[in-house]
Amino acid sequence: MQINRLPPKSGYIWIRQGIWLFKQNPFTFLMLVFLYIFLMQLSMFIPIVGIIFVLIFNPCISVAFLTAAQRVILKQTVKPSIYITAIKELPPAIRVRLLKLGGLYTIFIVLISLVSSQFIDVEKIMPLLTSGEITGPTLVQEMYYALIVAAVLYLPVAMLMWFSPQLIAWQNLSIRKAIFGSWLGFWFNKGAFVVYLATWGIILITVPLFVGGIFEALDIKQYASYLITPFSMLSITIFYCSFYAIWKGCFTDSVKTSANLSDEDASA
Repeated sequence: MQINRLPPKSGYIWIRQGIWLFKQNPFTFLMLVFLYIFLMQLSMFIPIVGIIFVLIFNPCISVAFLTAAQRVILKQTVKPSIYITAIKELPPAIRVRLLKLGGLYTIFIVLISLVSSQFIDVEKIMPLLTSGEITGPTLVQEMYYALIVAAVLYLPVAMLMWFSPQLIAWQNLSIRKAIFGSWLGFWFNKGAFVVYLATWGIILITVPLFVGGIFEALDIKQYASYLITPFSMLSITIFYCSFYAIWKGCFTDSVKTSANLSDEDASA
């Protein structure tokens, strides 16, 4: 396995490739992301246990989604059952490793939640979290503060977990080697990730808050969701599609187990 060192502009290329991949089969990717979001919301009806269940299976979901991306590129049919079949096709030992990785990821998230609760006043941002309502500049400021704190705490976990599921499933690495490989892949390409994450931060966070603020200033905030919701759904789907481009860009011999995605594809 060889890890590439890419220039910062690759962060922009990954997004272009994510858009290209989404355009190959928009309905399939929207369906898969909708199912994932639905599962997340459904898990909230089972306090604590539901969230833990989703977190533990998160590496499996990640591998399944990237497997779907690979098959879309190969012009193969992808069904919602890909979340199950893609994992069933893996050897039992790899499935166990992915679940153990999910357990480790759950521990990290619990620790982040405990630490962040010491810095974030959840009660202040609850209106936005529960109903999406923006009630003034104070809430917006508090929300930005919460996002910054969460991002700073989550970044080290992201570095360790970004590539780990694929390295386990597709390169048959141990959990320890996969985590180390993920960290190296992220660190070697930190410039590209800065461009990539900053761009998505603007698209997924700043734009909706800005649009919501405009609708509130015009006293028509009840209509903001009609614009923000489809925009966010589309953006999140393309965001997930770009994960495959990142994997292909950072790890050279992933070509042995997954389809090609080149910069030329992004301009198609």
